[in-house]
Amino acid sequence: MSSTISIVIADDHPTFRIGVRSLLQAEPDLPLIGEASNAADAVDRTLTLKPDILLLDLKMPPHAGLKISPRAGLDVLRGLNVGTTQTKTILFAAEVEIDEIVEALQLGARGVLLKDAATQLLVSCIGTVMAGGCWVAKQSVPNREEYLERQIEELDKRKFDLTPRELDIVSAVVRHGMTNKEIARHFEIAEDTVKRHLNNTYNKLGVSTRAELSLFAVNQKIPLEDLF
Repeated sequence: MSSTISIVIADDHPTFRIGVRSLLQAEPDLPLIGEASNAADAVDRTLTLKPDILLLDLKMPPHAGLKISPRAGLDVLRGLNVGTTQTKTILFAAEVEIDEIVEALQLGARGVLLKDAATQLLVSCIGTVMAGGCWVAKQSVPNREEYLERQIEELDKRKFDLTPRELDIVSAVVRHGMTNKEIARHFEIAEDTVKRHLNNTYNKLGVSTRAELSLFAVNQKIPLEDLF
């Protein structure tokens, strides 16, 4: 690379940070200038140090001492208001769903890199992003907007005409195993309303039980939200 590219890494796993640090030490043009282990520190380090690249874990604690949040990396992107910062963010993830990739790119991330490929592809990913390109999973994406458009269309197909509330309830049933009473309490709606939404969902998907709903949602990769 022709010029120095400063980097901050935000990941709650020390072993992973050590691995990335070792990799970057072999690249004199990629100095690591800061590290963070939670989302709050990631925002603070980035705004203070103003690195060229932020390597950001998708799942990390929001603050020190708290449990891991499965979408904390996306919250960091919101907190940085990436539209007004020069730092380009590459999101790390052990595994990632299409809806998370789409949301990350919409929030301004320039790359999404799988952790199991990080050591082989990190330098290439950084080079692509710094050159103004986009990287997803294991390869560069020639046109970010076209890629986003295709993935959004794919997400829409996977929703099977379910309403936002019906998708919420599918997430509650499939991802969290919640009862009707728990769902009603969580969303502050009547239990009869939950039953009505479930019946509508069953009819749209051609299923008749919670077990069939769960199997269908997993097999068809319906985008599920983490409600907590």
